[in-house]
Amino acid sequence: MPEQIVDAAVEKELSRSYMEYGMSVIISRALPDVRDGLKPVHRRVLYSMYDLGVRPDRAHVKCAKVVGDTMGRFHPHGDMAIYESLVRLAQYWSMRVPLIDPHGNFGSLDDGPAAARYTECRLSPAGMALLDDIREATVDFIPSYDNSDTEPVVLPSAFPNLLVNGSQGIAVGMATNIAPHNLREVTAALQAMLAKPDISLDELMVHLPGPDFPTGAILYQLGGVRDAYATGKGAFRLRARSRIVEVSSRKRGIEFTEMPYQVSPEKVIVKIKSLLNQKRLQGVGDAKDLTDRKSGVRLLVECKAGFSPETVMASLYRLTDLDVSFNVNTVCLVDGNPQTLGLVDLCKYFLEHRKDVVTRRTKFRLEKAEARCHIIEGLLAALASIEEVVAILKSSKETDIAKKKLMKTFSLSEVQTQHILEMPLRRLVGLEVTKLKDELRDLKATITALTKILREPKEMRRVISEELGSTAELYGVERASELVADLSAPEEVVVELEPADPCTVALGISGTIARFALNPKKGSLDPQKSILTTNTRAKIAAITSLGRAHSIDVTELSLITKKGRGNPISDYIELLSGEEVVALVPIGSALAMGTSAGVLKRLDPAQFPARLPAPLIKLADGDTVVGAEVVSDESDLIMITSDAQLLRTPAAKIRPQGRTSGGVQGMKLSEDSKVIAFYAAVVTDQVLVTMSDLGTLKATPLAEYPSKGRGGVGVRCQRLLSTEARLRAALVAAPKEPVALDSKDQIISDDLPKGRRDGSGARLSSTPTSLARHLLSSN
Repeated sequence: MPEQIVDAAVEKELSRSYMEYGMSVIISRALPDVRDGLKPVHRRVLYSMYDLGVRPDRAHVKCAKVVGDTMGRFHPHGDMAIYESLVRLAQYWSMRVPLIDPHGNFGSLDDGPAAARYTECRLSPAGMALLDDIREATVDFIPSYDNSDTEPVVLPSAFPNLLVNGSQGIAVGMATNIAPHNLREVTAALQAMLAKPDISLDELMVHLPGPDFPTGAILYQLGGVRDAYATGKGAFRLRARSRIVEVSSRKRGIEFTEMPYQVSPEKVIVKIKSLLNQKRLQGVGDAKDLTDRKSGVRLLVECKAGFSPETVMASLYRLTDLDVSFNVNTVCLVDGNPQTLGLVDLCKYFLEHRKDVVTRRTKFRLEKAEARCHIIEGLLAALASIEEVVAILKSSKETDIAKKKLMKTFSLSEVQTQHILEMPLRRLVGLEVTKLKDELRDLKATITALTKILREPKEMRRVISEELGSTAELYGVERASELVADLSAPEEVVVELEPADPCTVALGISGTIARFALNPKKGSLDPQKSILTTNTRAKIAAITSLGRAHSIDVTELSLITKKGRGNPISDYIELLSGEEVVALVPIGSALAMGTSAGVLKRLDPAQFPARLPAPLIKLADGDTVVGAEVVSDESDLIMITSDAQLLRTPAAKIRPQGRTSGGVQGMKLSEDSKVIAFYAAVVTDQVLVTMSDLGTLKATPLAEYPSKGRGGVGVRCQRLLSTEARLRAALVAAPKEPVALDSKDQIISDDLPKGRRDGSGARLSSTPTSLARHLLSSN
């Protein structure tokens, strides 16, 4: 075959080709038809399921079968594109009224569906309503792409699918974005237009006030809704529904139960974490997606201590997709041409389509009724003169001769005559004759009613209105989205903290921590190792035996109002194996620490780390911090060893150091001894309480111990008996101060046995368990 080469200008050929491509995308892919609200792929999927018999009253079939049938017969495009379109028609969070009944994993807001070979589907009752009466010549059919079959140009559509389920699509040079609406409200608006064809937009919006999204949420800035209804273009905002909840006894959070349309909870969480990393968002401690099938959407955002949940919520609305703008662009196909339509035009075009469907259906039914009526009239005429009919049949040699005689004798048509010839003998029974007469009467009544619909516009409108009402009653649901007129778009907010109330934080000897309104209650079941006065908006530092400082938000701590032990401190900070908290101090304070190897260190307040956890001292192998105290130059540093030696040295003689240094030698230790307690105090009338390994106790005024320079061995603070090997514990207490608290016993330091600074201890006649536990835990 000879080649045919045509010379053409490049710009003209590109223009022609691109125009053809653009029109193909616009008409055959991206834009919905104003009549049934469907794109070609959706229409073909639904019709393929209808033609396959995959209907609501039958079993589900594999989606792969539907996809294959659609692709092979009607839609010559990729199977994945067809499957994605099928899946969307079944997702209740995408469609206000789903058109397909799914079975299997059809995805979620965060995840895609399973493969088509694993999922099943069938038409939903609402999807079936779009195809009702399609076999009654209600719509035109055209050849499929390969002329092997026919497909409908549009579906009869018993309800306005374009308004109810909306549509989204991107074509060439244009796009569409139509919001879904509530079926009952749309039906009410259409019925109002049927009753008053020249109805105004404002009158229509009385029945249809705004969109209704399947995911609910709060819709505001309603002026944009009216603009969209008036011109086909407009914008409004959607905000997630939220409430403030108590996450725990010490935490509050924000729970989001309805999301804006097509906003994924997981993507919101990713955005929140990104904002936290960029330091653009404050006050969020954690964000969790707790969504499940039973409770529905549930996104929980935990607020940090001291931050107002209302203010955090405002920041989330402003910075994330929890509050979004929905831009309406109502572009759809009208007679194959893209047009931007307002609400009034959308309703009018749909009602015109329904009028056309009802007219064609009525004509189809009328013709069918008239044809049947014609046949029955002939049968009854023959039965009335059955003897003469039989005589004609007996006298005729051929069927054609009998047919002509019957037509001439009884003035019958050819169709009537043919049915008489085929009439079974049972028709001669009197009951059968009665049935034919009843059927003829019903047919004539039907013909009268159908003729009235075609002749009287008022009757046509009544039928359309009643059918719309029945459809809405069957498939309509309550409104999900709330319309609010007085909300405004989120603006820049200043993060507000809750008021700071004074409180006391106590570290128990068993490793618990709790917050008290003012002072620890006497009824606390856990004696305190460290007590710190602060406020509810503060952060404090927990100093550990490994020389590390951890940050704790005071507001997060359990509030003890009566009796209680608090919670384990490991609930708030992450401790290493063998690590324990030895003291609570204000963050950034002037700090002194003592270690079990006799090392002293004063930390320069300017060197207190800004980010915690962080180390405060460089420890030698095997060394641990035994105590940490807030210190000033007027303080004395006190170290007590296991062999009953005490060193009291002025803090002013110890130079403050940075956090990476290892401190200085504070006390010279004898072999096998170690420091068991460390304190910093301005010595006045405090009492030193010591206890041996056999439980003998002694209380001595701290002022009796002389102040010495660092680096010495100190002085003896308790003479150990021959049966005693070492001191088990030591503490410094103020006069009249409880050294242990218990629900039954309260030991005051003044009640303990008194002795010389180097004297031996004595046993109490009845040593409370709480005191022994307190002192023993100090080591």
